[in-house]
Amino acid sequence: MSIPQYDDVKAARERIDGITRTAPVIPADAGGFGGAEVFLALDFMQHSGSFKDRGAANFIAAHRQSSSMSDAGVVIASGGNAGLACAWAAKAQGVNATVFLPTTAPQVKVAKLRAYGADVRLVGEEYADALVASRRFAAETGALSSHAYDDPYIAAGAGTLLPEICAAVPGLDTVIVAVGGGGLFTGTAIAADHHGVKVVAVEPSNCRALNAAIEADEPVDVSVDSVAADSLGARRVSEMALHWARRTQARSLLVPDEAITSARQTLWDHRRIVVEHGGATALAALLSGAYRPQPQERVAVVLCGANTDPASLA
Repeated sequence: MSIPQYDDVKAARERIDGITRTAPVIPADAGGFGGAEVFLALDFMQHSGSFKDRGAANFIAAHRQSSSMSDAGVVIASGGNAGLACAWAAKAQGVNATVFLPTTAPQVKVAKLRAYGADVRLVGEEYADALVASRRFAAETGALSSHAYDDPYIAAGAGTLLPEICAAVPGLDTVIVAVGGGGLFTGTAIAADHHGVKVVAVEPSNCRALNAAIEADEPVDVSVDSVAADSLGARRVSEMALHWARRTQARSLLVPDEAITSARQTLWDHRRIVVEHGGATALAALLSGAYRPQPQERVAVVLCGANTDPASLA
């Protein structure tokens, strides 16, 4: 697999222009950040509720342009958000979608997938189980297999967010982003490298695929046990994510579930913003003190997904 570069992000921006939404970027409440200026990038406001729309739209558009889209459509394994984005992008471009999810996927995501017209199949208890089943389906039917994060088109599409943030926040110093399998991180790191922005990668303490890969100097399997596992629960990070972590010398941080839950509640209490636990993970690093910005540092925090049950907020 090729490692995506900034030219791939630029090509993705052209393909998905007018299809995905430009992310609103708003200032966080002043004070409490040591004199730093903090902004929230609301990419959960995409059509399907997460940043994944960017990669899915780019993936399908690119394969349609190259005539490599299968008559059997596209198949994907996903903990939820990638499947939702794939189903949305497929429907928008007239392509059939089959989505494999673990049985632990939130019901709100399953219902939304079916509303997009996807053929939904629940298999196993973890993303890895759904992935095996999706690959078997692709081999049997000839459907084009889309990966939730480990694909150059997916990562390049995700990378289209950072230029939008830079346009909204001139002089941006740092972007803080949550990491699951590494698609959003890869795209963000590619664009951040081009724009001269530092990258902080945040993972739950017990879903540390990128952190473990940096430590081992190669992708390794990790255990998955977190309140944010439905969206950040990849067992192994992609090679391209590790490549760009090295290239950008990204800072890798871990936050406990308690900090993630607290950050999610804080967004609701003070902003009436509802995000899923994975969507609050980047902010958890800032609110918990795991990342302490410098005075006058301009920091953007990516709120990446909101496919969750609002009833779980107090």
